[in-house]
Amino acid sequence: MIVGTVREIKNHEYRVGLTPESVHELTAHGHQVLVESGAGDGIGAHDSLYAKAGGEIVPSAREVFAAAEMIVKVKEPQAEERAMLRPGQILYTYLHLAPDPEQTRDLIASGATCIAYETVSDDHGGLPLLKPMSQVAGRMAIQAGATALEKANGGRGVLLGGVPGVLPAKVCVIGGGVVGFNAAQMAAGLGADVTILDRSPEVLEKLGIYFEARAKTRFSNRANLAECVADADLVIGAVLIPGAAAPKLVTADMLKTMKKGAVLVDVAIDQGGCFETSHATTHAEPTYVVDGIVHYCVANMPGAVARTSTYALNNVTLPHALRIADLGWKKALRSDPHLLAGLNVWDGKVTYQAVAQALDLPYTPAQEALG
Repeated sequence: MIVGTVREIKNHEYRVGLTPESVHELTAHGHQVLVESGAGDGIGAHDSLYAKAGGEIVPSAREVFAAAEMIVKVKEPQAEERAMLRPGQILYTYLHLAPDPEQTRDLIASGATCIAYETVSDDHGGLPLLKPMSQVAGRMAIQAGATALEKANGGRGVLLGGVPGVLPAKVCVIGGGVVGFNAAQMAAGLGADVTILDRSPEVLEKLGIYFEARAKTRFSNRANLAECVADADLVIGAVLIPGAAAPKLVTADMLKTMKKGAVLVDVAIDQGGCFETSHATTHAEPTYVVDGIVHYCVANMPGAVARTSTYALNNVTLPHALRIADLGWKKALRSDPHLLAGLNVWDGKVTYQAVAQALDLPYTPAQEALG
């Protein structure tokens, strides 16, 4: 198969779909790999490393899209990239379609076969291709929140861990999954006063066993959530419903109960955000203020630590890329129901139910794509 990867063009996105090591694996399997010149510059992987790994350096993304049978990316294709997709071409990347009707319409119109990293599943009900970026984003959420709390950046002027004689910042983490766990781990490690909310008794029990006295847990209901948010210096939104739009848990009215200069970090912004007042921002302009509350809503947080993120991502995406390239997408998906769960759009149809419901579009079961 001819596999291609291109330079990411989303604002301040420095990750790349394939590392030189991944290219080496694909070429060792007999596949041809096209790499847009400069695609790996953001992680310090220059063209010479890709060429040494067996990749063919191509001057432009247009040439990669024109020749490749499968495009491997990181972020959702931007409008100019979507215009280059063609019927039957495989797109393998993060998509996050539920809050993005424009992208969904374009992918439907393209006729491409679109496999989303974020909905590929595993035997344990997890999302293994989303997990490493959730780990990165959870940890980064504390770094970003701590920076936003600084007075010069519009925050309250509070140090997360405090100092002897001065209380630490209060951190409220909404959601105890991968993002929430990693955020709580970082915040507790810095000495913050951490509370984690979740609706699953099993998750709360596991968190309690892991953190012991280093973090508190509370069942997530409206009253507990409102109290935790009002009391917090930093709130981390770490809620995920696979493939679907995130629920708006923190309302605009709740902001009026918060301390001026408190910070909201919405890690769920890729799926539309879990704060009512959230809208996507970029690394160039990461924050904005509503009712005196600083909002950090960068939609590609892991892109800021591109090298770490790219290698963590390739560790989990490459085995499926190899499977698709070796077997062809139909045989690969037919033999692996977890990979089949990643199929979001095929032949002009939406094949992931949560996306169809979120956007009020007709739903076609993914199995129909297999014939």
